[in-house]
Amino acid sequence: MNNQVKLLAIESSCDDTSAAVLIDGQVKSNEVAGQLVHEKFGGVVPELASRAHQQHIVPVIDAALKIAGIGIEDLDAIAYTQGPGLMGSLLVGSSFAKGLALSRSIPLIPVHHMDAHVMAHFIDEPKPEFPFLCLVVSGGHTQLVRMDNVTSMDIIGKTRDDAAGEAFDKSAKLLGLPYPGGPLIDRYGKEGNPQRFQFSTSKMPEYDFSFSGLKTSILYFVQDEMKKDPDFIGNNLNDLCASIQETIVTYLIKNLKRAALDLGIKHIGIAGGVSANSRLRESVNELAKKQGWKAYIPDFQYCTDNAAMIGITGYYKYLAGQLGSIGDKPFAR
Repeated sequence: MNNQVKLLAIESSCDDTSAAVLIDGQVKSNEVAGQLVHEKFGGVVPELASRAHQQHIVPVIDAALKIAGIGIEDLDAIAYTQGPGLMGSLLVGSSFAKGLALSRSIPLIPVHHMDAHVMAHFIDEPKPEFPFLCLVVSGGHTQLVRMDNVTSMDIIGKTRDDAAGEAFDKSAKLLGLPYPGGPLIDRYGKEGNPQRFQFSTSKMPEYDFSFSGLKTSILYFVQDEMKKDPDFIGNNLNDLCASIQETIVTYLIKNLKRAALDLGIKHIGIAGGVSANSRLRESVNELAKKQGWKAYIPDFQYCTDNAAMIGITGYYKYLAGQLGSIGDKPFAR
């Protein structure tokens, strides 16, 4: 008798429609369909995002199943993103998951999107040892999460206002870069001097963050310089990108280091969309090497929104008997 757990995962929290198939916790497929329609608007338009999810979800799931070599009739459970995210986008994914689970009489597993980013570390080897401290950085969230086992997460620090990813994207927009601007700041910053310009960051209690003051500092600085030189941005783009990036990364790493030292944690990691940033990846590795710690960084494909991270979270919840129901809301926490 075949006792393998075959799980389908669906991620639809924002503008990427993704489906993955895991067999006994091993990722067999991880398909993602993006949405180029948002580029001309400089950000994600919720209504357009939900419509695109409706168009993409069937082809993406079909592709994930075919690549994994299984059919719908082989599935043992379905995991889906329950939130946070855009309501319309979440509704498309959760409704499809519920309908499919109901038709097959198999369990549903709702997954918190930010928990899944942390759990991306448990897809591939080496997997973190406990206690594990993870810096989760995305467009909408910035958190420090402590894990003492695979099913427990304790948020010990978070942003009081804006997120690190938003600071990257808003700064990029200020510099005239197209959406999404965070990766472009990373690209241009590699050619610039990270010490050229200085920007202020806010000191928060405990291990919390704040990025609203930093965005204001960047805005006023650029506006003042533009009055003196209308071509200031174009003439200094690489240095501006490098300096903005260095300021954000230094701020993030400072809190990560302080928390790890205070708590005596020697296994640290980063997760979320901003963890794809090359300078942040370098910095967490440098910190770990200097302190004699172990750093964990997910593969690039598991940093941005993807269904594999939903699937690995769902797999461990399945093993723990933490199942959902048809009546669960599409948005939680």
